[in-house]
Amino acid sequence: MKDSYKKQYEEIAKPALKKQFKYSNDLSVPRIQKVVINIGIGRILAGAKNSEETLKHLSENLALITGQQPAIRPSRTSISNFKVRQGMPVGLKVTLRGKRMEDFIYKFINIVLPRVRDFWGLALKNIDEKGNLSYGIKDCSVFPEISKDNLALTTGLEITFVVKARNREESIELFKNLGFPLEKN
Repeated sequence: MKDSYKKQYEEIAKPALKKQFKYSNDLSVPRIQKVVINIGIGRILAGAKNSEETLKHLSENLALITGQQPAIRPSRTSISNFKVRQGMPVGLKVTLRGKRMEDFIYKFINIVLPRVRDFWGLALKNIDEKGNLSYGIKDCSVFPEISKDNLALTTGLEITFVVKARNREESIELFKNLGFPLEKN
């Protein structure tokens, strides 16, 4: 994909943030450190007849979306009300850094978000006090890698953009300068 995320950060966001918050060092300017993508699969596997095949299918879909093989997250404790046993797979997680992160951010802003139904912008309440942005997508078919034919299960996923910033305000300005479609107050 294009290197437009890196180009936008270096040419637009970094100088604007440096000027606005009066940074003297380039390394102190806020930046996105990593992107963490997670799918909760505990409920899906509990209702599936063939859990091994379902887990493989979900893992392949997440690998198609991210370009990286997901890690299977096991349950730490048994919870009888949720029919979860210790060691049972309850999630798939991928952490993206570097070039894969940049490609994913470009795809997320320019391809995925415009395809989300009834999308009016990323709510500012999705940004925590440390400046990390979390967003949940209810249907992963909005990603171009997932075809409607390949989609046996409709699953949602959570995406977290982990930011290196001093506070929430710096992070909000970073997202605005990078072109994230944030809601207006």
